[in-house]
This record gives sequence, structure tokens and C-alpha cells, in this order.
Amino acid sequence: MSDAVLFDARSDGIAVITLNRPERRNCLARDVRDGLAEAWERFERDDALRVAILTGAGTKAFCAGGDLEEMVRTGMAVPPRDMYALPYDTLELSKPTIAAVNGAAFAGGWMIAQACDLCVASTTATFAVTEVKVGRSSPWAAPLIHMIPQRIMMELLLTGKPVDARRAYEIGLVNRLAEPEDLMAAALELATEILAGAPLSVRAARDTVMLATEMGRAAALQAARHASTACYLSEDAQEGPRAFLEKRPPRWSGR
Repeated sequence: MSDAVLFDARSDGIAVITLNRPERRNCLARDVRDGLAEAWERFERDDALRVAILTGAGTKAFCAGGDLEEMVRTGMAVPPRDMYALPYDTLELSKPTIAAVNGAAFAGGWMIAQACDLCVASTTATFAVTEVKVGRSSPWAAPLIHMIPQRIMMELLLTGKPVDARRAYEIGLVNRLAEPEDLMAAALELATEILAGAPLSVRAARDTVMLATEMGRAAALQAARHASTACYLSEDAQEGPRAFLEKRPPRWSGR
């Protein structure tokens, strides 16, 4: 890993990925993009890691978005399809991800926070889709329609105006709020709650949510049943009820 993105593989099964260019407000310059792609790949292929937390170094910005200097220098028109490593878009992850937003999440910063499964935000965080302010576009924002109401999404994209963390929480973009000094503790708490579940059950639950956003009710039910088969047939599916009856914590094997 380069120092543009830090990777902390904790012994408890949580990976903490940190965008590490605070002097540039953690913007998505080439070194950060490459580091983030490598970090997601490392997280996915390490079976000991079950949840990832993505955050930014410093207190001012989670990520200020794309590198405008690069856009000017290269005369960038349509961004290359593989320019950004985005879960559910340009890469596939099978494990849950949490954005821990510690400051401004603007444009591409909102994009990568949105791409995570869950979001914990500092009370000082701000969010904005600012592309209309600089003549760019935000096609990556399309999945927002499954997260927040249409009229709110329309206003955010058409005006480019930022919203504070409290408003982001009210509209459903953010799962939990924390004081700045408690942000990482809150993200780790959420990750630990996920870790308490059986690994295959967590995967099936995550798949069920995403399948429900991709298709109609009947098709989603059928697809979710199929996605849950491995969970039902696992050793953990027998261990969970047995542990409950024996009044002890379950011992998950992930099999």
C-alpha cells in the first residue's frame, strides 16, 4: 500500500481504510484512486476481514471530490469507466462497508460515501453533490433514488448546495451521528454489531437489500431466496438455534 491510502487490518476482523491526503482535502487524485482500489481488493481477498470502515485523514474533509487540477491538465471529458473503484459499480465486494465521514464529503467524496453500505457521520460533516457548480455531471448519484426521497434528491443535484450531518441523517443518507472525537468509536461499534452475526447470514442479508433495489417485488423475493440457500444449508444455521437453546454465545464458523 502507498501512503496515499492507509490500510489497518485489525485482529477483530475489521479493516480501517483511510484516505491520507489531508493537505489536499483527501481529493481523488491518481495516487488516492489507485490506493483505494488496492485497499478494496485487499479487503475482499482477506477471509479474516469481515467489515471495512472507510474514512479520511484530518478533520476538514472526508473527501473533497475529484482532482480538478487533473481535470484541467488533461482536459478530461467523460471520466474513464474504471477511473474510480466503486462498490456495486466498478468492483464487487461480498462484505459490508461503512463510511465514517469526518468532514466535507463533496462530489466524488459523496460518491464514495454513498457507495458504502452504511454511513456514520461526525456532527461537523457536510455533504454536497457539487457537479453543477463546476459544469460536470453526477451519473453515479442515480442509486440515491433508493436511499432518499425523489424531491430531496432532485434539489440536492440541481442546486449543488451542501447539507449538514443532521439533515443528512434526517433524510436517511446517514445511519448514525457522532461527535467528532467519537466518530471512529461509533463506526467501530456499528462494525462490531455486524460482526456478531453469522457471516453467511450477514452476506445473505446484504444481498437481499441490494437485490430489492434491482428488481420488482416478485423477482426480488425469488432472487433473495436463492441468495439465502447457502446460509440455510450452513453449519452456522444449526449452530445459531443450538446456542440459543443452550443459552450461550454462538460460535460462528462461516461454513
